[in-house]
Amino acid sequence: MSRKSNLSHYLVAAACTAALLQAPLSFAKNTPQYAPQLVTQQAGGYTIKVGDVRVTALNDGTVPQDAKNLLRNISQAQIDKQLAHNFQSNPVEGSINAYLIQLPDHTVLVDTGAGHMFGPDKGGNVVPDLAALGIQPSDITDILITHSHADHTGGLLSDGKRTFPNATVYVGKADIDFFFDDAKMKASKYGQGYFDGARNTLKPYLDANKVKTFSGSEQVLPGITATVHPGHTPGAAFYRLDSQGESITFIGDIIHIAAVQFANPKVTIIYDQDQNKAQAVREQAFAEFAKEGELVAGPHLSFPGIGHLRQNGSGYDWVPVDYVNRAANGK
Repeated sequence: MSRKSNLSHYLVAAACTAALLQAPLSFAKNTPQYAPQLVTQQAGGYTIKVGDVRVTALNDGTVPQDAKNLLRNISQAQIDKQLAHNFQSNPVEGSINAYLIQLPDHTVLVDTGAGHMFGPDKGGNVVPDLAALGIQPSDITDILITHSHADHTGGLLSDGKRTFPNATVYVGKADIDFFFDDAKMKASKYGQGYFDGARNTLKPYLDANKVKTFSGSEQVLPGITATVHPGHTPGAAFYRLDSQGESITFIGDIIHIAAVQFANPKVTIIYDQDQNKAQAVREQAFAEFAKEGELVAGPHLSFPGIGHLRQNGSGYDWVPVDYVNRAANGK
């Protein structure tokens, strides 16, 4: 990819059905396909409890993505079969999700969405979502960045200024070391737009001494552990929240187009900085999540992007969390 790639390369492909259906792929040619109807949704989010911690999925917006142009290690014919099997067609509609974690002494975001980095109607809904929940940007104390692509860091800025003036940003050290190194940028085959996006969105927080980095596995906040999983970017990270024997892991961009990559975890995407490492991370993580029955949250899984993986042959089914809308004991 040319280093002259523009920021549109940050728009990450994703679309996920309610569950990956189990009918044989040979039926795909007879399966009707439905294009998504374009509508706007009411601001707000979807909240679950993990132990005694409220976790709310926020949707920054959705974008159409050309799976055939983006995916690697798979034929276009097989992409068509997988999409048809899941009642989808190309391009697929991809979610851009962020997550709010409300700890006793911290109000935390996991990623910030694209913000206004890609122009109108391609993001910018996280702040209105927070407002609908009664939370202002100044209330955010901490932001956990899964990796330094602009569809995750774009919301850090509004009109060139810090959207969240009181927040400390956490990001894998290897991302800072990579994206802010001129020599690495010149030597890399990774698109220059990736470097520009990371620098433009993170530099104001670095200048304000509002960035903390980590390596390996570290507890970054009470009950929240960050672990670095290089591949999609050098400092790509998972964040795991533990509370009262329950947990949720925010998995970042180990999956983009659910209808294809759950069924075939070997499939990579053009956005991966290191295709081989990204594939290995996905295969290992999926196997572990399915074996342990872990609850996970994905920024590019269809909103709210929270659920479990269940092994199905050489691939996996995606099982979203149940929708719940009632109080417990009147609370």
